[in-house]
Amino acid sequence: MSGPLGISTDLGGAMLRLRLNRPKANIVDAEMIAALDAAFVAHADDRDLCAVLVEAEGPHFSFGASVEEHMPGRFEAMLKALHALVRRMLGYPVPVLVAVQGQCLGGGLEVAMAGHMIFAAPDASLGQPEMMLGVFAPAASCLMPDRMGQARAEDLLYSGRSVKGEVALATGLVDALAGDPSAAALAWIETHLKPKSASSLRLAVRAARADFVRRMTARLDEVEALYLNELMATGDAVEGLNAFLEKRPAQWGNR
Repeated sequence: MSGPLGISTDLGGAMLRLRLNRPKANIVDAEMIAALDAAFVAHADDRDLCAVLVEAEGPHFSFGASVEEHMPGRFEAMLKALHALVRRMLGYPVPVLVAVQGQCLGGGLEVAMAGHMIFAAPDASLGQPEMMLGVFAPAASCLMPDRMGQARAEDLLYSGRSVKGEVALATGLVDALAGDPSAAALAWIETHLKPKSASSLRLAVRAARADFVRRMTARLDEVEALYLNELMATGDAVEGLNAFLEKRPAQWGNR
């Protein structure tokens, strides 16, 4: 594979396989976001498509978004592109399954949660560490409470801590555990989706997700505005990001 994303079809065209291909970190930067979005767009109307599998090359799914692209002068374009990808995945016409191994953090976990189902390795580590950098996770602030419940989501969103696969399964953050999550997701697709009518499946997805997609996209608009217009106008947001890049402790001004 060349480029940030491996793209192939499987199961006789019934499955689109997208593999993040920048190990070990698989950073969700502008190039990765654009490649993912373009692949989803290119295959949305494939008549035989029943599912998409998003996975990653290397030991980790993703260390998250590019911190450099969060900096002043760049963060607006980055955030809008990432959220456009999240919206596309939320409303995708066929189920999107995500296979997670190793670290799945920040923007990487937001991309995973934008899928319909998450298969994770038991030793995977999932979290939203943004608060440690003085910012919050916009898409996760919308998606995580819906997956885990409000209190459990707030624990992770405020603390920035990560949880292992067993805890993620018990709390609803992931849907299944497997030693090889890609193989497990592929088997689920082959068993439960491939035998179905692809056209009827698309209508079933629309029927099941219409209200959820409306709610999530409306919330994402609100939270995106909060991030762009208020958070990034604070000194602490810029200080936290600079401190991370400079590998030093942040000096919070609380304003």
